[in-house]
Amino acid sequence: MTASKDQVVTIRYTLHVENELIDQGELDYLHGHRNIVAGLEEALEGKAPGERVVVSVSPEKGYGLYDPEGVQVVERGAFPKDAELVEGAMFYAEDSQGNPMPFTVLNVDAQEVTIDFNHALAGETLDFDVTLVAVRPATPEELEHGHAHSLHGHQH
Repeated sequence: MTASKDQVVTIRYTLHVENELIDQGELDYLHGHRNIVAGLEEALEGKAPGERVVVSVSPEKGYGLYDPEGVQVVERGAFPKDAELVEGAMFYAEDSQGNPMPFTVLNVDAQEVTIDFNHALAGETLDFDVTLVAVRPATPEELEHGHAHSLHGHQH
């Protein structure tokens, strides 16, 4: 069995950006359902357990190009009074369809808060070193939900 649409793929990975380790671990994902960045999913297509893939993913196939328009200044009153407004804090807004939109606080002053809707890795080339651990057919529930579930169930 190989990594292909509607298969649950387990990978062991490291992620470096400019030779700095950003993340590592093991991950189950539903192949072909945009659960991981496009460039990595494309590199894993057709691979079997035990295979190793080393790939550099461009920003366009990773977390996108950095968009200066993603940085906005909002009034401090737009946040709850008890919100911890500090540089680096993460919050969520909702788009017009009610989808969550994460953003990061860049700067806080007495009247305004500067926020950034860009992903922290936007504009970066992602260097992955991945070993496929396992591939299995997705369950009907996983296909319905659009993501892999662990052996211990899941929560939404």
